[in-house]
Amino acid sequence: MKLICIGRNYTDHIKELENQKPTDPVVFLKPDTSILLKKMPFFIPEFSDDVHHEIEVLIKIKKVGKYIDKKFAHKYYDEIGLGIDFTARDLQAKLKAKGLPWEKAKAFDGAAVVGKWLPKSEFNNLNDLNFSLEKNGEIVQQASTELMLWKIDELIEYVSKYFTLKIGDIIFTGTPAGVGKVFANDELKGFIEDKEMFSIKIK
Repeated sequence: MKLICIGRNYTDHIKELENQKPTDPVVFLKPDTSILLKKMPFFIPEFSDDVHHEIEVLIKIKKVGKYIDKKFAHKYYDEIGLGIDFTARDLQAKLKAKGLPWEKAKAFDGAAVVGKWLPKSEFNNLNDLNFSLEKNGEIVQQASTELMLWKIDELIEYVSKYFTLKIGDIIFTGTPAGVGKVFANDELKGFIEDKEMFSIKIK
């Protein structure tokens, strides 16, 4: 099982980090060891002083696929989830400055929150899903999948050119604006529409 993550998929987030708008989806991977275990807190790693939350809609792949055409992509997933791509922003900045890969800043142990899964049939339009992140009871990130530069089925088509998708693989579809630093004793809660998808403590 692998986590396939999409970067720079929301224009406002691209602007807030002063990145260039990509011509193709930005793709990176996280290993399964980056998944935060259920009911465990997130421990800020000792190698970073600036870990950011990035809320993302998730897709769970249900069958093996390669070179999937966009018009058939909907057949490869039945469940929608919500998660966090934790990012050691200070470390990422150093790596980017040297032209090096981001994995140490993105794929460390516990860096991926995977919340509950819901049947996609519960939603009328997957391209207009509202989702949000609360930090200590205050909304800090909020958006709709309508704002994605590349929609869910387009992402499946794109990433399946490069990686064979397998049962249980998870696609993190990118984060909107509002990313920010987490501190010890923070509590983060994620929502799709009005459904709570996860709740975690920061240590």
